[in-house]
Amino acid sequence: MTSIIVTNDDGFNAPGIVSLAGAMRDLGQVQVCAPASNQSASGHKITLHQNIKYSRCAVGDNIPALVVNGSPADCIALSLLGLVDGKPDIVVSGVNRGENMAQDLTYSGTVTAALEAAISGIPAVAFSLAQPDADHPDDYRVAAKVAQTIAAMVLKQGLPPYTILNVNIPPVKRLEDLRGIRLTRQGVRIYRDCLVEVADGVVRVEGEPPTANTDELGTDVWAVHRDYVSVTPVHLDMTAHQFMANLEAWDLRLPLAQSL
Repeated sequence: MTSIIVTNDDGFNAPGIVSLAGAMRDLGQVQVCAPASNQSASGHKITLHQNIKYSRCAVGDNIPALVVNGSPADCIALSLLGLVDGKPDIVVSGVNRGENMAQDLTYSGTVTAALEAAISGIPAVAFSLAQPDADHPDDYRVAAKVAQTIAAMVLKQGLPPYTILNVNIPPVKRLEDLRGIRLTRQGVRIYRDCLVEVADGVVRVEGEPPTANTDELGTDVWAVHRDYVSVTPVHLDMTAHQFMANLEAWDLRLPLAQSL
Protein backbone atom coordinates (compact mmCIF):
# COMPACT_ATOMS: atom_id res chain seq x y z
CA MET A 1 0.00 0.00 0.00
CA THR A 2 1.11 3.56 -0.72
CA SER A 3 2.74 5.11 2.36
CA ILE A 4 2.17 8.83 3.00
CA ILE A 5 3.67 11.09 5.66
CA VAL A 6 1.76 14.28 6.44
CA THR A 7 3.37 17.21 8.25
CA ASN A 8 2.96 20.97 8.67
CA ASP A 9 4.31 23.97 10.57
CA ASP A 10 1.08 25.09 12.29
CA GLY A 11 1.14 22.21 14.77
CA PHE A 12 -0.16 18.64 14.83
CA ASN A 13 -3.73 19.59 15.76
CA ALA A 14 -4.19 22.49 13.32
CA PRO A 15 -7.34 22.17 11.17
CA GLY A 16 -5.30 22.30 7.96
CA ILE A 17 -3.28 19.18 8.74
CA VAL A 18 -6.33 17.29 9.94
CA SER A 19 -8.11 18.07 6.66
CA LEU A 20 -5.04 17.17 4.60
CA ALA A 21 -4.42 13.89 6.39
CA GLY A 22 -8.06 12.91 5.92
CA ALA A 23 -7.88 13.63 2.19
CA MET A 24 -4.68 11.59 1.83
CA ARG A 25 -6.40 8.51 3.25
CA ASP A 26 -8.05 7.97 -0.12
CA LEU A 27 -4.56 7.57 -1.62
CA GLY A 28 -2.88 5.26 0.89
CA GLN A 29 -1.78 4.63 4.45
CA VAL A 30 -1.29 7.92 6.30
CA GLN A 31 1.04 8.73 9.18
CA VAL A 32 1.12 12.25 10.61
CA CYS A 33 4.43 13.53 12.00
CA ALA A 34 4.16 17.18 12.98
CA PRO A 35 5.39 19.75 15.51
CA ALA A 36 3.94 19.85 19.00
CA SER A 37 3.40 23.62 18.69
CA ASN A 38 3.16 26.29 16.03
CA GLN A 39 6.47 26.52 14.14
CA SER A 40 5.45 29.03 11.45
CA ALA A 41 8.35 30.86 9.81
CA SER A 42 10.85 28.45 11.36
CA GLY A 43 12.58 27.93 8.02
CA HIS A 44 14.80 24.90 7.44
CA LYS A 45 15.79 24.44 11.07
CA ILE A 46 17.30 21.09 12.03
CA THR A 47 17.99 20.13 15.65
CA LEU A 48 21.35 18.39 16.11
CA HIS A 49 23.13 16.99 19.19
CA GLN A 50 20.13 17.72 21.41
CA ASN A 51 17.41 15.50 22.83
CA ILE A 52 14.12 15.73 20.94
CA LYS A 53 10.98 14.62 22.74
CA TYR A 54 8.11 13.00 20.88
CA SER A 55 4.84 11.31 21.71
CA ARG A 56 2.18 9.31 19.91
CA CYS A 57 -1.49 10.14 19.55
CA ALA A 58 -4.23 10.24 16.90
CA VAL A 59 -5.67 13.16 14.95
CA GLY A 60 -8.87 13.58 12.98
CA ASP A 61 -10.62 10.28 12.29
CA ASN A 62 -8.16 8.19 14.33
CA ILE A 63 -5.17 8.90 12.09
CA PRO A 64 -1.93 7.88 13.85
CA ALA A 65 0.32 10.80 14.66
CA LEU A 66 3.78 11.48 16.02
CA VAL A 67 4.02 14.76 17.90
CA VAL A 68 7.57 16.14 17.85
CA ASN A 69 9.04 18.89 20.01
CA GLY A 70 10.95 20.29 17.08
CA SER A 71 10.72 21.99 13.72
CA PRO A 72 8.83 20.73 10.66
CA ALA A 73 12.13 19.72 9.06
CA ASP A 74 12.96 17.82 12.26
CA CYS A 75 9.70 15.91 11.87
CA ILE A 76 10.63 14.72 8.39
CA ALA A 77 14.28 14.06 9.21
CA LEU A 78 13.32 11.94 12.23
CA SER A 79 10.64 10.11 10.24
CA LEU A 80 13.08 9.17 7.51
CA LEU A 81 15.77 8.19 10.02
CA GLY A 82 13.46 5.56 11.47
CA LEU A 83 10.84 7.15 13.69
CA VAL A 84 8.30 6.01 11.09
CA ASP A 85 8.50 2.42 9.85
CA GLY A 86 9.43 2.02 6.21
CA LYS A 87 10.15 4.50 3.45
CA PRO A 88 7.25 6.75 2.46
CA ASP A 89 6.19 7.09 -1.15
CA ILE A 90 5.40 10.78 -0.70
CA VAL A 91 5.51 13.55 1.91
CA VAL A 92 2.76 16.15 1.90
CA SER A 93 3.08 19.29 4.01
CA GLY A 94 0.25 21.61 5.04
CA VAL A 95 -2.35 22.72 4.54
CA ASN A 96 -0.69 25.89 5.82
CA ARG A 97 -2.80 28.64 7.33
CA GLY A 98 -1.85 31.48 4.96
CA GLU A 99 -0.07 31.56 1.61
CA ASN A 100 3.59 30.68 1.01
CA MET A 101 4.58 32.57 -2.13
CA ALA A 102 7.56 34.51 -3.47
CA GLN A 103 10.30 34.94 -0.82
CA ASP A 104 8.05 33.30 1.78
CA LEU A 105 9.60 29.98 0.73
CA THR A 106 12.81 30.73 2.62
CA TYR A 107 10.88 31.31 5.85
CA SER A 108 8.17 28.68 5.58
CA GLY A 109 8.37 25.61 7.77
CA THR A 110 5.71 24.02 5.57
CA VAL A 111 7.84 24.38 2.44
CA THR A 112 11.13 23.45 4.08
CA ALA A 113 9.62 20.27 5.51
CA ALA A 114 8.93 19.25 1.91
CA LEU A 115 12.47 20.23 0.95
CA GLU A 116 13.82 18.04 3.75
CA ALA A 117 12.01 15.11 2.18
CA ALA A 118 13.48 15.96 -1.23
CA ILE A 119 16.99 15.88 0.24
CA SER A 120 16.38 12.20 1.02
CA GLY A 121 14.92 11.48 -2.41
CA ILE A 122 11.25 11.42 -1.38
CA PRO A 123 8.71 13.20 -3.63
CA ALA A 124 7.10 16.01 -1.67
CA VAL A 125 4.49 18.73 -2.04
CA ALA A 126 3.79 21.76 0.14
CA PHE A 127 0.21 23.06 0.26
CA SER A 128 -0.87 26.47 1.55
CA LEU A 129 -4.24 28.22 1.73
CA ALA A 130 -4.19 31.98 1.12
CA GLN A 131 -6.45 32.63 4.09
CA PRO A 132 -4.48 33.58 7.23
CA ASP A 133 -7.59 33.47 9.44
CA ALA A 134 -8.65 29.95 8.39
CA ASP A 135 -9.39 28.26 11.74
CA HIS A 136 -12.22 25.84 10.93
CA PRO A 137 -11.87 22.52 9.08
CA ASP A 138 -14.51 23.66 6.58
CA ASP A 139 -12.13 26.44 5.50
CA TYR A 140 -9.76 23.76 4.20
CA ARG A 141 -12.25 21.59 2.34
CA VAL A 142 -11.39 22.95 -1.12
CA ALA A 143 -7.66 22.98 -0.40
CA ALA A 144 -7.74 19.37 0.78
CA LYS A 145 -9.49 18.28 -2.43
CA VAL A 146 -6.90 20.12 -4.54
CA ALA A 147 -4.13 18.49 -2.48
CA GLN A 148 -5.60 15.06 -3.05
CA THR A 149 -5.67 15.61 -6.82
CA ILE A 150 -2.11 16.92 -7.05
CA ALA A 151 -0.65 14.33 -4.66
CA ALA A 152 -2.25 11.55 -6.70
CA MET A 153 -0.60 12.92 -9.83
CA VAL A 154 2.79 13.13 -8.11
CA LEU A 155 2.46 9.52 -6.99
CA LYS A 156 1.73 8.55 -10.59
CA GLN A 157 4.29 10.73 -12.38
CA GLY A 158 7.02 11.25 -9.78
CA LEU A 159 9.21 14.32 -9.42
CA PRO A 160 12.80 15.04 -10.51
CA PRO A 161 15.54 14.71 -7.89
CA TYR A 162 15.73 17.49 -5.28
CA THR A 163 12.51 19.05 -6.57
CA ILE A 164 9.24 19.74 -4.78
CA LEU A 165 5.97 21.36 -5.76
CA ASN A 166 4.86 24.45 -3.86
CA VAL A 167 1.09 24.77 -4.18
CA ASN A 168 -0.97 27.78 -3.10
CA ILE A 169 -4.76 27.65 -3.09
CA PRO A 170 -6.92 30.79 -3.19
CA PRO A 171 -9.52 31.21 -0.41
CA VAL A 172 -12.61 30.21 -2.36
CA LYS A 173 -15.57 28.50 -0.69
CA ARG A 174 -16.42 25.98 -3.41
CA LEU A 175 -14.31 23.86 -5.74
CA GLU A 176 -16.21 25.22 -8.74
CA ASP A 177 -15.13 28.76 -7.79
CA LEU A 178 -11.54 27.92 -8.72
CA ARG A 179 -10.60 29.09 -12.20
CA GLY A 180 -8.15 26.24 -12.68
CA ILE A 181 -4.51 25.39 -12.05
CA ARG A 182 -1.61 27.49 -13.30
CA LEU A 183 2.04 26.49 -13.45
CA THR A 184 3.89 29.46 -12.02
CA ARG A 185 7.22 30.90 -10.97
CA GLN A 186 7.99 32.69 -7.74
CA GLY A 187 6.86 36.27 -7.62
CA VAL A 188 8.24 39.05 -5.44
CA ARG A 189 6.71 40.28 -2.20
CA ILE A 190 7.52 43.50 -0.41
CA TYR A 191 7.69 43.04 3.34
CA ARG A 192 6.61 45.88 5.60
CA ASP A 193 8.04 44.76 8.91
CA CYS A 194 9.00 47.23 11.59
CA LEU A 195 10.81 47.01 14.89
CA VAL A 196 8.79 47.76 18.01
CA GLU A 197 10.49 48.38 21.34
CA VAL A 198 8.40 46.66 24.02
CA ALA A 199 10.57 47.43 27.02
CA ASP A 200 14.20 48.07 27.87
CA GLY A 201 16.11 45.29 26.12
CA VAL A 202 12.95 43.80 24.59
CA VAL A 203 11.82 44.27 20.97
CA ARG A 204 9.45 42.57 18.59
CA VAL A 205 8.81 42.59 14.84
CA GLU A 206 5.40 43.76 13.68
CA GLY A 207 4.01 45.39 10.56
CA GLU A 208 1.40 45.31 7.83
CA PRO A 209 0.98 42.24 5.61
CA PRO A 210 3.36 42.16 2.63
CA THR A 211 2.37 43.56 -0.74
CA ALA A 212 3.16 42.20 -4.20
CA ASN A 213 2.87 43.00 -7.87
CA THR A 214 -0.22 40.97 -8.67
CA ASP A 215 -0.10 42.05 -12.32
CA GLU A 216 3.17 40.25 -13.16
CA LEU A 217 1.92 37.50 -15.45
CA GLY A 218 2.91 33.95 -14.58
CA THR A 219 3.85 34.38 -10.93
CA ASP A 220 2.36 32.64 -7.94
CA VAL A 221 0.96 35.90 -6.56
CA TRP A 222 -0.59 36.71 -9.95
CA ALA A 223 -2.33 33.34 -10.10
CA VAL A 224 -3.70 33.17 -6.55
CA HIS A 225 -4.93 36.78 -6.78
CA ARG A 226 -7.08 35.63 -9.73
CA ASP A 227 -8.46 32.51 -8.03
CA TYR A 228 -6.14 30.05 -9.78
CA VAL A 229 -4.31 27.32 -7.89
CA SER A 230 -0.61 28.13 -8.19
CA VAL A 231 1.82 25.22 -8.71
CA THR A 232 5.49 26.18 -8.59
CA PRO A 233 8.32 23.64 -9.00
CA VAL A 234 11.07 24.42 -6.49
CA HIS A 235 14.59 23.01 -6.71
CA LEU A 236 17.17 22.64 -3.95
CA ASP A 237 19.96 23.84 -6.26
CA MET A 238 20.13 27.50 -5.22
CA THR A 239 22.96 28.35 -7.61
CA ALA A 240 22.33 31.57 -9.54
CA HIS A 241 23.25 29.97 -12.87
CA GLN A 242 22.36 33.05 -14.89
CA PHE A 243 24.99 35.03 -12.94
CA MET A 244 27.84 32.57 -13.46
CA ALA A 245 29.19 34.17 -16.67
CA ASN A 246 29.19 37.65 -15.12
CA LEU A 247 30.93 36.33 -12.04
CA GLU A 248 33.54 34.64 -14.20
CA ALA A 249 34.31 38.04 -15.74
CA TRP A 250 35.32 39.31 -12.31
CA ASP A 251 38.48 37.21 -12.74
CA LEU A 252 38.61 36.41 -9.06
CA ARG A 253 42.09 35.32 -7.94
CA LEU A 254 43.81 34.79 -4.67
CA PRO A 255 46.73 37.19 -4.03
CA LEU A 256 50.16 35.76 -4.76
CA ALA A 257 51.90 34.42 -1.69
CA GLN A 258 54.50 36.82 -0.37
CA SER A 259 58.05 35.53 -0.03
CA LEU A 260 59.20 35.13 3.54
